[in-house]
Amino acid sequence: MMARYRVGIDVGSTNTDAVIVDEKGRLVHAVKHPTTADVTTGLLDALRMVIEEGGVPREDIAAVMFGTTHGLNAITQRRGLMRVGVIRIGLPAGASIEPMTDWPPDLREAVGNIKVMVAGGFEYNGEEIAPLDEEAVRRAAEEFKRAGVESVAITSIFSPVNPEHELRAAEIVRGILGPGVPISLSHTIGSIGLLERENATILNAAIIGVMRRAIGAVRRTMDELGLHHARLYVAQNDGTIISAEQAEKYPILTVVAAISNSVRGAYVLTGIEDAIVVDMGGTTTNVGALEHGFPRESSMPAVIGGVKTSFMMPDFIAIGLGGGSIVKKLDGDVVVGPESVGYELVTKGIAWGGDVITATDIALALGKMEIDDPRCDPERARRLIPRDLAEKAYKYIVSRVEETIDKIKTRPGPMPVILVGGGSAMLPGTLEGASKVIRPPGAQSANAIGAATALIGATIEKTYNYQQTPRSEALEDAKRLARQRAVESGADPQTVDIVYVEEISIPYLPGNIVKVKVKAVGKARL
Repeated sequence: MMARYRVGIDVGSTNTDAVIVDEKGRLVHAVKHPTTADVTTGLLDALRMVIEEGGVPREDIAAVMFGTTHGLNAITQRRGLMRVGVIRIGLPAGASIEPMTDWPPDLREAVGNIKVMVAGGFEYNGEEIAPLDEEAVRRAAEEFKRAGVESVAITSIFSPVNPEHELRAAEIVRGILGPGVPISLSHTIGSIGLLERENATILNAAIIGVMRRAIGAVRRTMDELGLHHARLYVAQNDGTIISAEQAEKYPILTVVAAISNSVRGAYVLTGIEDAIVVDMGGTTTNVGALEHGFPRESSMPAVIGGVKTSFMMPDFIAIGLGGGSIVKKLDGDVVVGPESVGYELVTKGIAWGGDVITATDIALALGKMEIDDPRCDPERARRLIPRDLAEKAYKYIVSRVEETIDKIKTRPGPMPVILVGGGSAMLPGTLEGASKVIRPPGAQSANAIGAATALIGATIEKTYNYQQTPRSEALEDAKRLARQRAVESGADPQTVDIVYVEEISIPYLPGNIVKVKVKAVGKARL
């Protein structure tokens, strides 16, 4: 039987990792490449390196999975965003707060600040508040056309309960702007809360162009490398993947995938379903949690680029501490980070002949880690860094990690701690709050391994009135929708399972209104 290999790529702040794994998820080859300022160049170079060095027949590579910060960078840097036309369907009920009111002014202007409110929307039980003002939607679309709008975001009050007005508005807009202008509908992206759902939808519309360009660049490189036959998937925020086609429609679901990749990779490397995961890179350390083999989801709204949204976000704490973090004295104390030399560690670090003391230099000077690099001279670090300074700095590093482990826990008592990421080699084998510390083989490439071995995932959130729809029917409907979304995202229908069902009563609404959340996962079609 022909082997079916997968390539996983993950873009970090310092390095871009790429791996090849076999059909059982075993690591075949791994490479690291410095992340470039434009992100794309480093990603493509890493892909070329792992293919050319991996020794695997290219016709046996079935899929490429990648996690990227393209969307997140575009939002935070306010660059490359599309000009978005925003329609809120909700007059007269939703007139008090305009779209994007709470946005940072520079981000609002970066997406065009073009917004229209029209009559329509639904009550919590799916009944119409007011008929959709179709003529106002047409006028909005004509205005968008004159303003050079490149993407459209449509949000309606309680559309997760009844999406009819969003669907009709999209039909009208598409007829005027044409099929080439992407339209994002809020009921496919967020949950009940209007403003957070609207924010996520606008951001999604703004970064569609960024994701299209990134995916296009990866596809062209795959073709150059003889991988035109391989399927392309993109990592999601929750540790699963979706097809490239779906990622182009819903790029907001991928913006923090790098964090989830590492947590999921820790599970793949250890088989431990419930644990704390410490991912130390060159600039930051991300501490997250595994629950049932997947990244634990945050209960707090995700804030991206200063905007509160309502989409899935892994529960993690990031601290400015990594292998390239700069060591300095501050008011008589020794501190490490948050400033980092990043990928310039191999030129600026003391052990490489530079003049900047980094966290890696400290670990080398104390004999806490070894680095297989002929250019690295640990003896130089031992000679030039005072022992007292090194010990204080190392104590600071360990205590910061231990404090963060304690903060991410949701229950008392020690838990298993899995160390991954290139910088984690400097951490000790025992940590306060850890029942045991596991440093698995392949830990340096856990993020890319997480991407390469991820399952296709889809989550559905929908509200039901159990007085109108019996609970059993509502749950079955939500499960059906989740399975359908997973298949649309690239899952093999025969492998899709429901792995999570949550029911949350909404007491502030009349009647027996319940929000149902269902997650389905399945193996990627290869």
